Amino acid sequence: MPVPTHGLRRSRTPRGAVPLTMGLCAGLGLALTAGPAIPQEDPWSRPTLNYMGVPGIVDMPTAHPMRDADLSMSVGTFKDTIRGTLHFQITPRLSGVFRYVSLDGYNNKDYYDRSFDLRFLLAEEGRYSPAVTLGLQDFGGTGIYAGEYLVATKTFGRLRATGGIGWGRFGSYNGFSNPLGILSDRFETRPEGATGVEQTGRVDFGQWFRGDAALFGGLQYAVNDRLLLSAEYSSDAYVSESERMGFEHNSPINLGFSYRLTDGLDLSAAYLYGSTLAAQLSYTFNPKTPTRYPGGVGPAPKPVFLRPPQSAVDLGWTQQPDAPEILRTTLKGLLEADDMELERFGVEAHVARAEVRTGAQQSEAQAVGRVARIMSQLMPASVERFEITLVTGTGLPVSRIKLNRSDLEELEYAPDGAWQSYARAEVEDALPEHAGQIVPQGAFPKYEWSLAPYLTSSYFDPRQPITLTLGAQLRGSIEPVPGLVLEGAVRQKLTSNSAGVRPSNSILPHVRTDNTLYQETDDPTLNYLTATQYFRPGQDVFARVTAGYFEPMYGGISGEVLWKPVDSRLGLGLEVNYAQQREYDQGFGFMDYGVVTGHASAYYKAPNNFHYQVDAGRYLAKDWGATFGVDREFDNGITIGAFATFTDVSFDDFGEGSFDKGIRFYVPFSAITGERSNVTISRALRPVLRDGGARLNVGTRLYEQVRQYQQPELQSQWGRFWR
Repeated sequence: MPVPTHGLRRSRTPRGAVPLTMGLCAGLGLALTAGPAIPQEDPWSRPTLNYMGVPGIVDMPTAHPMRDADLSMSVGTFKDTIRGTLHFQITPRLSGVFRYVSLDGYNNKDYYDRSFDLRFLLAEEGRYSPAVTLGLQDFGGTGIYAGEYLVATKTFGRLRATGGIGWGRFGSYNGFSNPLGILSDRFETRPEGATGVEQTGRVDFGQWFRGDAALFGGLQYAVNDRLLLSAEYSSDAYVSESERMGFEHNSPINLGFSYRLTDGLDLSAAYLYGSTLAAQLSYTFNPKTPTRYPGGVGPAPKPVFLRPPQSAVDLGWTQQPDAPEILRTTLKGLLEADDMELERFGVEAHVARAEVRTGAQQSEAQAVGRVARIMSQLMPASVERFEITLVTGTGLPVSRIKLNRSDLEELEYAPDGAWQSYARAEVEDALPEHAGQIVPQGAFPKYEWSLAPYLTSSYFDPRQPITLTLGAQLRGSIEPVPGLVLEGAVRQKLTSNSAGVRPSNSILPHVRTDNTLYQETDDPTLNYLTATQYFRPGQDVFARVTAGYFEPMYGGISGEVLWKPVDSRLGLGLEVNYAQQREYDQGFGFMDYGVVTGHASAYYKAPNNFHYQVDAGRYLAKDWGATFGVDREFDNGITIGAFATFTDVSFDDFGEGSFDKGIRFYVPFSAITGERSNVTISRALRPVLRDGGARLNVGTRLYEQVRQYQQPELQSQWGRFWR
């Protein structure tokens, strides 16, 4: 029987991915456009945020958490104070907060404060019992807002009542002897916290729940599903602001309202402490469903072709000498029409094998489903087994998925067809490779290029809270043979506000704190230029060697080996680098500072899509230690996490911040727009950038490239198999 040749297309040059690094503000602006504008019917379905950016009444906290995975951003202002807060509901009970505050005239100068909070729901609200939450405010910052509280909240129809007891700031107005003093005398006195810029960032365990305590409470009333009225009695005396800024604390009573403009957007106003008006805008969205199009808006997949009865026994096509080439050419064209690339192809009487780069598909499981249906349309009826090998964008074959064609025909329209198809599929390591597969003619060299704007940013310098640099970037890459990737980028700065940023005062080698010196040149700069060889030393093992200019500040050579079994949640890696510091003009020259640095890493994907990572080794300033990170990833690819690094550099030698820490997020544009895209927003936000715990930025690391093609990730995405 003749081989079908429908859908044959000419090969085309792969599209250049558009590199775009955007700041937090741009990302939040896009997020604002993504959510539905329909108010909730239940006014209590999501708590309002107080002026500290956490679930609360006016300035005091309440006990109810936000919805699981809610990410809230708020900006509030009153009397020489501007507060910006990020609140993330990490789990249904645990939430984390990062707050950045501008205090105008604090000690007769402008002051910028950074702080972290944690809140934990001890008990959910029941029919007769209140919700109860324990909170730590500003536990790792300067201590200006440091306080602890235990708060309970109960709902009575449209009325919600809150009462609590607090310490620190929450115990500063009408305080009384600490009731915990019955446990130990040490609770009766609150030690002085760390003071001075160099002492900030420490976790002062010795202060928690110490000193005088005070009571606070309040009421909220839902007039309708949008308008909430609030009144509270505050236990915060605003001592620091009164002494250093002339803030007037005339009354503990605060009055306010919150109006829900849309499901995610709230506008609040209040009269605080009998002396000042306040206003706040807050926005909440849930990374689980950040778009109106959770299924995507790409082209529909091809249907499974149903073979006529008894057709599977026809092997006449195997006598046609050019059959494999015709099938390969046709398959290549059909995959390109769906934005995928055929790497290699082989076919036998009952098995067809395809190695595929999935491109900008929204998930690898979806790509597997689409490849399988295209193969069902094309392969002769005798071919019963499809073996689809997933290949990274850098040419590493990672995993092989084996599917029975008869299962596809049976399950395409089954009510639970996605999970049945997963149960019947086999996922194995891509090694050993099968001989006899054909590399498509003209597939190599692969190349892509782009010319696009770029935006870099840094945050929280006391003299320049936000530093932005805008310019144009010319980027290109070429892959002459599978696994060898040459890539680079040249940038031309157009405008920047980096002038005036304070010079480094670090006593450690200036491995990061001189980063602003790299932004001063107005000439074109070489952002990075690397050659990387990716290869598979053995089953479950991946490796790379990278040489060149890794980033604006460093170049050198880097080697990495990753052990990551295809069906395991655990991965182990080892990386060794020699890094030489580049000259400030970011040309081809180097300075004198060089260092051998590297880490042993452990990666683990826990249930509910939590990812844990530990990196232990030597850092750029020649300090030894470990970085601990945890991230929560959602099915659409959005990731939110936090990290902290502890090394043998003392808190005093580290300087401001005491140790390296921060929050990070990764947002694919496809999760917001529903459109296929390789563009992402990726940011790590540190309260302060210092030299201790600084790691080399190597954009070719293996774990993130490999894990998305393996069984744990495919399993979590398999609901998209038929999309």
